[in-house]
Amino acid sequence: MSKTTANKYKKLYLGLLFDGIGALSLALPFIGDFADVIWAPVAGWLMTRMYRGKAGQAAGFITFLEEIVPGLDIIPTFTLMWLYTYVLKGAKRGRVIEVD
Repeated sequence: MSKTTANKYKKLYLGLLFDGIGALSLALPFIGDFADVIWAPVAGWLMTRMYRGKAGQAAGFITFLEEIVPGLDIIPTFTLMWLYTYVLKGAKRGRVIEVD
């Protein structure tokens, strides 16, 4: 397995872990709301470290909002960003447009 592929799947596994941590607050009534106040900025920061550039900054801001707003913790933002980066954006790079 190449280093790029290993890094790709490492980000997926970390993203699934971070999404799980974010969703745990739904299982802990009252305590979970307080935990979201702590987890939201941490999750936003982690997103910007995992994915660089403008896309990472936008995803970090969206992750912060998703974690700080009650009830939205179920949205898997880390996994969605991984899909955007490696599936959607990667598919666009692979296209060849021929111009005659």
